[in-house]
Amino acid sequence: MTGQRTIEQISPDEAIAILDFGSQYSQLIARRVRECHVYCQIFRHDEEPSVIQSFAPVGFILSGGPASVYDHAAPRLPAYLLETGKPILGICYGMQLLAYELGGQVMPATHREYGPADLSVCDPHDPLFHDLPSTLRVWMSHGDQVLALPPGFRKLASTASAPIAAFGDEQRRIYGLQFHPEVVHTSYGVQILRNFLYNVCGCQGTWQPASFIAKSIASIRKQVGSSKAICALSGGVDSTVAATLVHRAIGDRLTGIFVNHGLLRLGEAEYNLDLFRRHLGLHVIYVDAAERFLEALRGVSDPEEKRRIIGHEFIRIFEAEARQCGEVRFLVQGTLYPDVIESNAADTRAAARIKTHHNVGGLPAKMELVLIEPLRYLFKDEVRRIGKELGLPDEIVHRQPFPGPGLAVRIIGEVTKERLDLLRAADAIVTSEIKAAGLDKDIWQYFAVLTPIRSVGVMGDGRTYAHVLAIRAVVSEDGMTADWARLPPDLLARISTRIVNEVPGVNRVVYDITSKPPSTIEWE
Repeated sequence: MTGQRTIEQISPDEAIAILDFGSQYSQLIARRVRECHVYCQIFRHDEEPSVIQSFAPVGFILSGGPASVYDHAAPRLPAYLLETGKPILGICYGMQLLAYELGGQVMPATHREYGPADLSVCDPHDPLFHDLPSTLRVWMSHGDQVLALPPGFRKLASTASAPIAAFGDEQRRIYGLQFHPEVVHTSYGVQILRNFLYNVCGCQGTWQPASFIAKSIASIRKQVGSSKAICALSGGVDSTVAATLVHRAIGDRLTGIFVNHGLLRLGEAEYNLDLFRRHLGLHVIYVDAAERFLEALRGVSDPEEKRRIIGHEFIRIFEAEARQCGEVRFLVQGTLYPDVIESNAADTRAAARIKTHHNVGGLPAKMELVLIEPLRYLFKDEVRRIGKELGLPDEIVHRQPFPGPGLAVRIIGEVTKERLDLLRAADAIVTSEIKAAGLDKDIWQYFAVLTPIRSVGVMGDGRTYAHVLAIRAVVSEDGMTADWARLPPDLLARISTRIVNEVPGVNRVVYDITSKPPSTIEWE
């Protein structure tokens, strides 16, 4: 059987289609729309019209992008878009594209705007700027600007360098913003998006955890029918919520499988098994495959190859276990929307591939099982809200994210037993000290990374030449963007002292102070 996913889509009462023209902020637009309790998905700007039609959006948002609308190879406005008669909001390039295609004029700006700007609203009673101040601080990032409005449009706002910073045709329900409402630097940005969703598109805010749960359970029950399913459990909130949803849909016909790939943190296998027993009420099969994964990773240093190998081995183990369980047809995974976006999976295709997630792009081309991914179009914070609605304890809901490939992507270079043992010991110190400081609830992720660098040191009046270990701690809302955590210097000092004293083979500790972007949260 060729590898496939179930074709089910979330079927919300109302949805927005975000057409991606290559913006670095497209994921942020989606996040902000979801915050307004309206469902949305990101599509490539030239997605097949039939795909958009089946999605049945109540409105469209056109993202920004790096191109200039007057360039020969620039992305064009999809022909079907205006024919739908649905509301449209163009942001940055999206605004310029609307102006250009509808008969306005777009030219290179005399003064480019990158950064904050003061926006003057011409008509505060317009649906887009309803109940907002007449002057707003906004975030600009553009080199082109709209110089002349298309027929039927009127100016809604301006800045010192952009005479037309917002426009609209209220009758046709088409609007454009030169600035970026989705970024935190724009004051009232979420309110502007909310005004578009509620005042222009007529949304009611039906995207709520309770409604998602009810529809997901009904959809899963219909898809699985009388068949059996297995669920890949890791102990994290994603797989646990996915398992809970499917378990409520099909009951004892779901079997959980926890594979110890030998790439877990110190004591994690035992902790996870206890967690499953106390909270899931699900039959769980434990598979110790540490030696198998270590052998498969022998001599491999490339991070993409590591992820591919790990994804491949996981699937083969699940298939073997499924055959032992009888007539099992489905495999449940806790894949999230950021996994899909960063892996540049076939159904988004909008963003450049950042890295292959082992459960998305790292899967083998041929699989015996059909995948069910009930969380595939959700962000992490949405999954946590659904977990709370399902009654899962905070111990699970707020657990720190841990990558599926485990410590393999926190060891730069080849994965060996010796390097794993070293990293486990150091990572346990990082975890214990951050928890002791009471900061574990405030930090999105915190962990140690074993670098391939060795440095000279002095211990006991003798020369050492040992590993350099990096500490990574970030704050984030959903993992799509992140900032490095400002850990107290005394805490970092304690962590460093304990690691070099207690972990043989490490003589230097460094702290990663890079945000995402430009880096990713994980090093590989």
